[in-house]
Amino acid sequence: MDSLQTKFQQIYANLPLNQRQEVVVVIDNEPLSWNAVKLEVDNDTDKGKEILELLVKLGIIT
Repeated sequence: MDSLQTKFQQIYANLPLNQRQEVVVVIDNEPLSWNAVKLEVDNDTDKGKEILELLVKLGIIT
């Protein structure tokens, strides 16, 4: 797991359960919740990598 994935996992682990259902990013006009993003990141998909880069640009992952 690379460092961006690790940082995402740390942020996700500290989120309250109800907040994990909230939209965190929109990719290709598709709103994605924290839970959906976690699936993409855990499965190391191309979309997951794109999301991690976007989360860095948004300042969510530093």
